[in-house]
Amino acid sequence: MIDTSIERGAAWLRVFAPVPGARRRLICLPHAGGAAGFFRTWPARLPVDTELVAVRYPGRQDRLHEACVSHMDDLADLITEALEPLLDRPLSLFGHSMGASVAYEVARRLEQRHGFRPDRLFASGREAPHRTRDIDPASRTDEVLIDEMHGLTDTDRAALADPELRELILPALRSDYALIDAYRPANPPPVSTPITAYTGISDPGCALPAVRAWADLTTTDFDLRVFPGAHFFLVPAEPELLTDITRRLR
Repeated sequence: MIDTSIERGAAWLRVFAPVPGARRRLICLPHAGGAAGFFRTWPARLPVDTELVAVRYPGRQDRLHEACVSHMDDLADLITEALEPLLDRPLSLFGHSMGASVAYEVARRLEQRHGFRPDRLFASGREAPHRTRDIDPASRTDEVLIDEMHGLTDTDRAALADPELRELILPALRSDYALIDAYRPANPPPVSTPITAYTGISDPGCALPAVRAWADLTTTDFDLRVFPGAHFFLVPAEPELLTDITRRLR
């Protein structure tokens, strides 16, 4: 049976393994340049009563010909609107890197505009918004952006030498990094949702004190777990990470 609430948000949401009658949902928001497919293997590791819903940013994959969203407020507003039909049961938010900041902004809107408190916000691979360090946009050359893309094989990198292919992929990357580089809230308000932060111990962009500062953004519980690895620690650590997420969902 088709879940009509998911159907109404189809432009923004993807369900890889529908769970009819799910007791809860886990909403997953990708990193800069990332797409919903990053989470395609996760449903197999979640409880049978939990449905994973991945957010589909425009400007990539099957939304390639749609304009990217270049401002945080606009992106968070659109995702919040897409999630409105899903507020019929508990949900949690997981975001990695840029997705962590977007997840926080969505949680804030759900609470302020709909009186809905997500069960938990999982902030992965990202310093707290008010502690994120400024980066010179000029340092983000196309080559640097491509190097930061996760999951590229040598064949993929060779293909990206084709100027036409590069121009299909790079606009979303450029837009996402412009969005997150401009997102520097001085005094972001706390939410009433518990926050769990995850980071890789060797991630050069996530200083532990700045990751711990996510504690400032909740009025309730906060905890932090550090994994081996760098920015994409969650790929080799997928089994351990999903076990931890499952424990907290329950």
